[in-house]
Amino acid sequence: MIFAPVLGALILLGCNGQPKEKDSPQDDYKMEFNDVHTFAKPAEAAITHLDLDIKVDFEHKQITGTATYDLENKTGTNKIYFDTRDLNIKRVGTDKNFSGELTWKLGDEVEFLGRPLEVDITPETKVVAIEFATNPGAEALQWLNPVQTAGKVHPFLFTQSQAILARTWIPIQDGPGIRFTYNATVQVPKELLAVMSAENPREKNDTGIYTFKMDQPIPAYLMALSVGDLAFQSVGEHTGVYAEPSMLERSVYEFGEMEDMLVAAENLYGKYRWDQYDLIVLPPSFPFGGMENPRLTFATPTILAGDRSLTSLVAHELAHSWSGNLVTNATWDDFWLNEGFTVYFERRIMEAISGRSYSEMLALLGYQDLQETVADLGADNPDTDLKLALTGRNPDDGMTDIAYEKGYCLLRLMEETAGREKFDAFLKDYFNSNAFKVMTTEAFIKHVENTLFKDVPGMAEKIRINDWVYSPGIPDNVSVPVSDRFTKVDEALAAWQNGTAAKDLATTEWTTHEWLHFIRHLPAELTSAQLAQLDAAFGFTQSGNKEILAAWFMHTIRHQYKPADDALEAFLVSVGRRKFLKPLYKQLLDHGQKARALEIYTKARPNYHSVSTNTMDEMLEWKQG
Repeated sequence: MIFAPVLGALILLGCNGQPKEKDSPQDDYKMEFNDVHTFAKPAEAAITHLDLDIKVDFEHKQITGTATYDLENKTGTNKIYFDTRDLNIKRVGTDKNFSGELTWKLGDEVEFLGRPLEVDITPETKVVAIEFATNPGAEALQWLNPVQTAGKVHPFLFTQSQAILARTWIPIQDGPGIRFTYNATVQVPKELLAVMSAENPREKNDTGIYTFKMDQPIPAYLMALSVGDLAFQSVGEHTGVYAEPSMLERSVYEFGEMEDMLVAAENLYGKYRWDQYDLIVLPPSFPFGGMENPRLTFATPTILAGDRSLTSLVAHELAHSWSGNLVTNATWDDFWLNEGFTVYFERRIMEAISGRSYSEMLALLGYQDLQETVADLGADNPDTDLKLALTGRNPDDGMTDIAYEKGYCLLRLMEETAGREKFDAFLKDYFNSNAFKVMTTEAFIKHVENTLFKDVPGMAEKIRINDWVYSPGIPDNVSVPVSDRFTKVDEALAAWQNGTAAKDLATTEWTTHEWLHFIRHLPAELTSAQLAQLDAAFGFTQSGNKEILAAWFMHTIRHQYKPADDALEAFLVSVGRRKFLKPLYKQLLDHGQKARALEIYTKARPNYHSVSTNTMDEMLEWKQG
């Protein structure tokens, strides 16, 4: 199989992927990496700015328009390469008016990667314009009918570009190590509002034409667009919420702490570099909890619990404004540098907002998730290394709890070994000195060796960083979180198992996280009578909290608790978040209910984004018709 061309050796990349002189004392080493998931050769010729002019056509489920790029030809090459997948390329020219035509061709299809667009240029070529059209099945795009929205009147569109799906809706250099600024003009139906990962409008206009500006350079996976019947409301000086009108009041209440989170984040690790931090609540088919698109986090409505108990997800996406968006993994093999840092930062934000006892519940639940993931994958599986090996694979394969929770555990160990004051100073300097650059795992290790390990005697031997990064499983020096609040939950659970009626347990002050710990640690074997008692006391089957519902359904599926069957089906048909779908469908398969799983999936599949259907099709061996 042929894979993408290999990138050359690079030295601490600047904002558009060009080699840059070292900016800080620790940057005295070369950063070399190979991005096997892009056809682009940015060491030769790279995009630096995108001017996007597109029309969104709901009737034909198509985006059409022109992408015009400013170029930097670093080596005098006569070719530049773009990533495309399932795109219709119409023509390529020397400017957005196509006053001069350029010769181009599409290469052979490569699994996961699509087709390279090879454009002939000269060393003097400064601009390349590409006219294109998407296909209705473009994997980044989800076109929703009115009945799939909260308002039930207007259609809705959203994109999901991470990891390498930007190339399915824009011809682009689609690697996390390639940054560019952008402007956009987007034409949509007049009754709808368009928003992007950029400076956004706050209300609809009479033309249906909206303009956008993103002055900070971003990689392609952070390109984002959403179009729908949307309204906006501020929740703070630099924060606000977009949602469908019927969802706005509820959403504004749920995310009322966003400004406090932003202040807490800045107090920890320095100034927020993206000017405004807004959030859009998408329809329930969105496949992730959230996506950290700069200036506009995309969020699932499954975190609207009514009590702000699930908003640590907002803290997570906000933290990405530093780890990921500001300092970015150079390749998808280095994904843990985005997510491990972000989980650590998220929990520090939540500690500042809600206290240490609260953040430790999050940490312990995360550690439980990590243990389960390692058990599922196998403790010797190289996919449990922090540094991944994704050549020839879809980068989505690396988006597991390993990057998130094992990465967090390493950083937590580093903090506890160095001391919080030194570790905070280290992280703040790391974000500032590497702002708008990329980072490899190897460069990070070298940076740690040149800073923390030199400052703290014996730290290198205590951490054993290579064991964490390049070895599978969970190292034996892991720092396991401890939660006093969960100890009380364990006591309540023991009392119930010893005969105390569920309704008599002291649960009135419990948060979502205590309930999750309780449900996760119910006995493996339960009778229908026990499930019914718990359900009568706590209303699990009818809970409006999607996290609690998903955890409860794991037990009802295992024990074929019939009173929950309709609620389970309704949940799976309406919710497209992959985090919930994968374990629930797997539980159905593991307990002899494949026919039922397929029956539900056939109904639900039209409501899921391709990110979810790609995973579920394979798991369920689903075939059209």
